[in-house]
Amino acid sequence: MRVFVTGGTGHIGPYIISDLIAAGHEVTALVRSDTAAAAVSAQGAKVRRGDISDLDGLKAAAEESDGVIHVAHRQDLLPSGGLNAVAAAETEIMLAYGDALADTGKPLVVSGSIGSPGWEGLGRPATEEDPALPGGDRYKGTLRVRNIVETTVIGLAERGVRSSVVRISPIAHSTTDNAGFLPVLIGLAKEKGVVGYPGDGTNLWPAVHSRDLASLFRLALEKGPAGRAWHGVEGDGIEFREIAEAIGTRLGVPAVSIPLDVLMLPGYFGFLANLVTLDLPASNLITRQTLGWEPTQPRLLADLDNSHYFPAA
Repeated sequence: MRVFVTGGTGHIGPYIISDLIAAGHEVTALVRSDTAAAAVSAQGAKVRRGDISDLDGLKAAAEESDGVIHVAHRQDLLPSGGLNAVAAAETEIMLAYGDALADTGKPLVVSGSIGSPGWEGLGRPATEEDPALPGGDRYKGTLRVRNIVETTVIGLAERGVRSSVVRISPIAHSTTDNAGFLPVLIGLAKEKGVVGYPGDGTNLWPAVHSRDLASLFRLALEKGPAGRAWHGVEGDGIEFREIAEAIGTRLGVPAVSIPLDVLMLPGYFGFLANLVTLDLPASNLITRQTLGWEPTQPRLLADLDNSHYFPAA
């Protein structure tokens, strides 16, 4: 299969490219720089120069492919327009893919987030059949505003696109994770001298290894039914306090509760203050049963010992 991939030089993208090539697919990756071109070429992928802001370019690339995996994001819009601008721009990207792939039955697999749908209070782990809840003005500036991107992708199934969304865990870990939540939490702990967790820390955060995530994207591309969501989680979730304690043990600093207070939480967590309190239990049962996906890489707490997160002094 000729697969067009965006976000190929991010954290997850290189794993997706290598997994696709190992499975016998021909990959073309979108790149903006000579450095990115060299990186994807070294993996055996073809290079397509361009930018995800160029909708006509994305449509042409999609039309020339047998399927698309889109994991790039309009991060450039965050400083000026925040998540609202990002969601609006990425919705336009999905509609462009829809125009290119309509009535072809070709697959379009797009990255989503376990953290955005707004399922708090379900009283059970969220499943792949739980829809992303509407955003609207009330949720501007929050992750939930991005749900319009997921619902747009799912809706493309009605236009003859084999579209699906991979909802990614808040923590995607690996030996190349340099900018995810985990490095940020570790950085905060080094700065503050303690590892914080919100309240009693019993809220659950799912995690997944990036190599396992890559195989999930490939399986969704190869055989995922149209209009479905998949859960890239290695288990229902890990208590935030347990994550904090594991970091503290490796750094040799205490794990402490940060009161659920409008001043205390931002005082420690900064821009993460509105995220760390989320309780996000999620099941991967339907994903495993439907696609045959089985996570095989080390789980989060074990992967903290891979020497990447805590290199020897």
